[in-house]
Amino acid sequence: MLIAAGVPAPAASLEHVGTFVWSGDDDSFGGFSAIELNADGSRFHALTDRAHLYWGSIERDSQGVIRAVNIAGRAHLKDSKGIPLPPGYTGDSEGLAIGEDGTLWISFEGLDRVARYDDPDARATALRPPPKVPGMWINSGLEALAIRDGTIHAMPERSGRDDQPFPVLTFRDNSWGQNGGIRRDPRWLPVGADFGPDGWFYLLERDFRGILGFAARVRRMKLTENGPTDEEILLTTRPLQYDNLEGLAVWHDGQGIRLTMISDDNFLALQRTELVEYRLRD
Repeated sequence: MLIAAGVPAPAASLEHVGTFVWSGDDDSFGGFSAIELNADGSRFHALTDRAHLYWGSIERDSQGVIRAVNIAGRAHLKDSKGIPLPPGYTGDSEGLAIGEDGTLWISFEGLDRVARYDDPDARATALRPPPKVPGMWINSGLEALAIRDGTIHAMPERSGRDDQPFPVLTFRDNSWGQNGGIRRDPRWLPVGADFGPDGWFYLLERDFRGILGFAARVRRMKLTENGPTDEEILLTTRPLQYDNLEGLAVWHDGQGIRLTMISDDNFLALQRTELVEYRLRD
């Protein structure tokens, strides 16, 4: 694990639990950009960047290592008129958050927006358009999405400049706001986020290094009314250690905080859909 200069070492240890390669036969399988797990990690929802949502169960052995991922269903997400979303500008779904009542919240880039789904087969309920903030260009819109106490937190993939913090947009009671900004390190871009059962905000970031592949990083911090505090870098992977990790779910496995990440294979035969899990012990 590598620690960035100027950031204190985390008061926690992180251990790799396992990596599972997931495959499917459907033409829509792949390109996963987000994942959500229930409280005990036994059930999942996984979102592709072509507006398809999968859900089902996860089987683990006695050590908590994933042995099987069982698909119970999938849906092609619809727009507010009930028409299935096409891939591309209007159907580039990137972020997923699930409320305590089961409501699905999904962010899209291209046509930047967040939509609410009462169930996967329902038509979308479009929210008020988010404010335009620096960095929200084509293919760099609202990439990371998380929910806490009914408030949506959304982050664009870029911030406008390498030295400019990433804005944290909030949505509650049909109104957008902003909860400060998260420190940016050049090259690292947010791709997934979740609030853990410990109340911390966990952020998955990616660095694309060309022919060297992808590297990933996980930070956690406390989000307060005055912005983030107590930032820690928990994990920095080597290029090519894993595939293109894009989605993050945080839960408690009875021994510690579990980080479950999913990769986007870009629908390419040379890439894989991986579920990568780490356990955090404070």
